[in-house]
Amino acid sequence: MTERKTLKKDENGILEIGGIKVTDLAAQYKTPLYVYDRAHIEDICKSFSETVEKYYGLGKVFYASKAFSCKEIYRIIGGLRLGADVVSVGEMRTALSVGFPAENLCFHGNNKSYVDLEFAVNSGVGYIVIDALSEIDDIDVICKNTGRNQKVLLRVNPGIEAHTHHYVQTARPDSKFGFNIATGDAEKAIEKLLTKKNLNFCGLHCHIGSQIFEKKSFVIAADRMTDLYKRVKDKYGVSFDVLNLGGGFGIRYTEQDPAFSLSDYTDYVRTICVELEKNVTEKGIKKPYLMLEPGRSIVGEAGVTLYTVGRIKEISGIKNYLSVDGGMFDNPRFALYQAKYEVLAATRLNEKPVKTYTIAGKCCESGDLIAEDVSLPEMREGDILAVLSTGAYNYSMASNYNRNLVPPVVMVKDSRSYYCVKPQSFEDLVRNDL
Repeated sequence: MTERKTLKKDENGILEIGGIKVTDLAAQYKTPLYVYDRAHIEDICKSFSETVEKYYGLGKVFYASKAFSCKEIYRIIGGLRLGADVVSVGEMRTALSVGFPAENLCFHGNNKSYVDLEFAVNSGVGYIVIDALSEIDDIDVICKNTGRNQKVLLRVNPGIEAHTHHYVQTARPDSKFGFNIATGDAEKAIEKLLTKKNLNFCGLHCHIGSQIFEKKSFVIAADRMTDLYKRVKDKYGVSFDVLNLGGGFGIRYTEQDPAFSLSDYTDYVRTICVELEKNVTEKGIKKPYLMLEPGRSIVGEAGVTLYTVGRIKEISGIKNYLSVDGGMFDNPRFALYQAKYEVLAATRLNEKPVKTYTIAGKCCESGDLIAEDVSLPEMREGDILAVLSTGAYNYSMASNYNRNLVPPVVMVKDSRSYYCVKPQSFEDLVRNDL
């Protein structure tokens, strides 16, 4: 078992999460089950915020909701004075429903409808990040009709290809996100925004991708964005107040990934702060309010999914299938982009691996797999498996495929546990059927 802060094993080889045995969690809540270690989430959030304050002094961390969105996560980050990056009215409404301050929301999306924008403006959302030319006109009309003035940022594409899967590279030249700097599209959008009297054009936003482990990409992004800020100042006489550099810090999924400690993440944020401060000074531009948008790095490693082993099928000399009671309906990431995970025999950690298994889901799809070539002890039906680092983009992307129920979410801390998302029922499943 890889050493992870959120996980321990007892003397009998049973995995513990937040001080609670997985056998107790499975007995109380059943499987499949998403489990989050709240202390891990809180520690990361505090570290990010404190680092921005210490090394830059002017800014806020905005949690990227798409990684994991529910009422409880907004209560947690709101209590820690973070903002939230939301990418749909659904995420926005979820945050607002628990009293999350609208002014601490930053609304993203490449295809926000007029109705979406109307709701955001009327709700008093802090920032809207513009990602289409026609969106500029829509927000301007909405503000004119309601007598409001809306803070906006413009999403630009700095053309940085971070070393990660191409599906999560968001700053490639052909990305659907942002206005390209190199083609001049960004400046055209800036010129249009500067003519709008009902919009408070505060600054720019960029996001270079996800699951990034090296710092160089973030350093380049800070340099390119401040270059653009200087050009805008020199050409248009405008000094922006805000710079949003997005998120994208990587997490550990398998032993092949770096094991980042709290201090390692702190160093990432520190590097961004120091580089931005240096760029601002050297280029003679106004020091902008810094916004960062980590998501996966806050909740990813805090989450573990528990499964119960079902049928085991051994194809002699070819492959051993170990089926679990979940699958692509609770974790579609393997099917989408062959995401890799560390899988533990959570009730038999004292036993040595003796066999290689492919972990199969219960859906009627050949591609419904959780992991391949996993070394485990000789497994039996009824054993509990733990799939690590499932806190980001698992519950968020879950579905009712094959009419399966989305698993509940449980939060643990200091040997106590509670639901933050209740189990779906079959009544929930058919509620909207006619």
